Amino acid sequence: MRAIAGLWRWRHNPLRRGTDLAEAWVALVALMLILVAVPVIGTLTADRSREALLTSVREQREARHAIVGTVLRKISAPPLDPDPETSSARDAHSRVLARWSAPDGTDRSGVVVARLDAPRPGDRFRLWTDERGRVVGRPLDSATATAHAALAGLGAATASVALIEGARRLVLWHIVRGRHARLDQAWAKAGPDWGRTGAGS
Repeated sequence: MRAIAGLWRWRHNPLRRGTDLAEAWVALVALMLILVAVPVIGTLTADRSREALLTSVREQREARHAIVGTVLRKISAPPLDPDPETSSARDAHSRVLARWSAPDGTDRSGVVVARLDAPRPGDRFRLWTDERGRVVGRPLDSATATAHAALAGLGAATASVALIEGARRLVLWHIVRGRHARLDQAWAKAGPDWGRTGAGS
């Protein structure tokens, strides 16, 4: 908004300084970049991120397999985590000793996290494994990939606006410093004669 406010310096005024006009040009350039370049940067970033994430989705779907695991017994819960941000997701699941068959047909077993409220021996649950039968995370889905890409585009656009505004303020700071330096020089010339009779001040 300050960049837009700087455009008032375009108007014709006998008191307008050269630095006022320079400030107006800087404000105009910043405004045009925000209106034109920022949406392009945000869109390109979102598109590139979406392509990369969708490629990752396809690779994960090919490499990860959904199988059915069987609960052998429930494992006692670990000590409660006092941090609610890290513990909330884990507390909604149960740790169990389970058995499953790998994609190559070999039997596997181990301690895994199951989405079961009260697991009992024999209960079955969904499990994701890699080609060797090792437990892996659920593959990324297309909706999540699209949401992450949109957030990346929004982040890039926001960072671009901050960068443009930061550059505008830096140039403006340099202009104001030059303006003050010239004022100091003019004052240094007029200062010694200030108030003296017949000095023409």
